[in-house]
Amino acid sequence: MPVKKKDTDRALVLLEEYCKKLRKPEEQQLKKAIRKVMGIFKSSLFQALLDSFTKKVTKQGVISHSSLPAAVAFDVLGCPKD
Repeated sequence: MPVKKKDTDRALVLLEEYCKKLRKPEEQQLKKAIRKVMGIFKSSLFQALLDSFTKKVTKQGVISHSSLPAAVAFDVLGCPKD
């Protein structure tokens, strides 16, 4: 299922709510990483990539590999893509 703008908007709301709960010193690194992802989701570049990806999916049908937005988030967090 392709990612849509409303999905990223909802993710931002949920991430913001979760960040408010992270208060302990050992949770600050996670909070920083989440805020970084939130910044990417809000960026004009991410929104343009999302729009482009959505148009591509609409034209070609469902794409079986990882979505571009997820790949961007994994790169920022330094997570493996597998």
